[in-house]
Amino acid sequence: MEVLHPHCAGLDVHKDMVVASVRHMVAANVEREVQTFKTTTRELLALSEWLSAEGCTQIVMEATGIYWKPVWHILSDGEFELVLANAAHVKNVPGRKTDVNDATWLADLIAHGLVRGSFVPDEQTQEMRNFLRTRKQFVRERTCHIQRLQKTLEDANIKLDSVITDIVGVSGRRMLEAMIAGETNPDVLAGLAHRRIRATPAELEAALRGRLTEHHRFMLRLHLNHLDALNAAIDQIDQEVDAHVEPFRTAIEILSTIPGVSQLSAEVIVAEIGIDMGRFATEGHLISWAGLCPRNDESAGKRRSTRMRKGAPWLKTTLIQCAWAAARTKESYLQAQFHRLRARRGAKKAIGAVAASILTSAYHMLKNGTLYEDLGADHFDNRAKGKQIQRLVSRLQNLGFTVQLQPVEAAA
Repeated sequence: MEVLHPHCAGLDVHKDMVVASVRHMVAANVEREVQTFKTTTRELLALSEWLSAEGCTQIVMEATGIYWKPVWHILSDGEFELVLANAAHVKNVPGRKTDVNDATWLADLIAHGLVRGSFVPDEQTQEMRNFLRTRKQFVRERTCHIQRLQKTLEDANIKLDSVITDIVGVSGRRMLEAMIAGETNPDVLAGLAHRRIRATPAELEAALRGRLTEHHRFMLRLHLNHLDALNAAIDQIDQEVDAHVEPFRTAIEILSTIPGVSQLSAEVIVAEIGIDMGRFATEGHLISWAGLCPRNDESAGKRRSTRMRKGAPWLKTTLIQCAWAAARTKESYLQAQFHRLRARRGAKKAIGAVAASILTSAYHMLKNGTLYEDLGADHFDNRAKGKQIQRLVSRLQNLGFTVQLQPVEAAA
């Protein structure tokens, strides 16, 4: 097999140590040298100096949790071409698993060009990623604490979430704070509701009549304080995002023109895929990387599964949410696509296709710097007008009618 990189190295990265295997191709012979370094900054700088002295041009390491990042950051300051490998793609033969063998195997793979590098964004994009991923985690935790509030109220037989949509909204918050302060009279609690609440005073009074003990008040206070802390943390993250958004502002404004994509969703998309679409050869490569295309799972000529691949979970969840919002945008191409596919393939397949369409649009918009142009809800009818006419005529004939078509101009 042809050797593409005669001087390269493979790194087996762990929490406390890095095993480095250097591979040299000298006069048709392979020479190797293996050394182990600790993961302290001083030791990683020594690793960088040793690899530079060995004349390595390509270095490959596996994406092992968070441990690869400090190694990557220090080696990126050198004159190396770094490659981050997906551990699932570079597995060795079972039964030969040691740290030295892992590093040697990686060096052999990169020498022959058999490692497909993972997408590693620049430092600014990574910071935006950290901000927005942490924000999403805090939003999920906030939802969990709201559910715990509901659980505590149910334990006290207070059915507040049955008459109010948001129990931590203006009305719900007033009632919760009054309960924590010791108020138990349902009429007084119902009087704290906003005048625009749909529930009647009688319904509110019935829902707020329960058995609230001191234990329930303590739990409500605990979860409400934690909820306030999460809201404050989310606000701080939003301020940091606003302070660092300038390099991505144009891209975010462009993506915000897509139906269903809010400014926050546009920020997440940019943070996950970056603004340089040159990293992806085509929009198909980006869709595959995001995991929005069916997997290839075929045996004996039969397709065993068409489920979507795992891909990038942070990006995929955001795109699916945007797709549901786009499917509710009236008179839009994405809504027409959703209804057209749902009739044949079901809602899940349809919403996945809409998410892929949003990502395809984002790819071309970021690549060309153009705004979104909606094709319209009648795009599919205009694209295949003859098939549409034939389908409608067939349906009428199946219902027992004879159909004679006549153009509108002739009928007039």
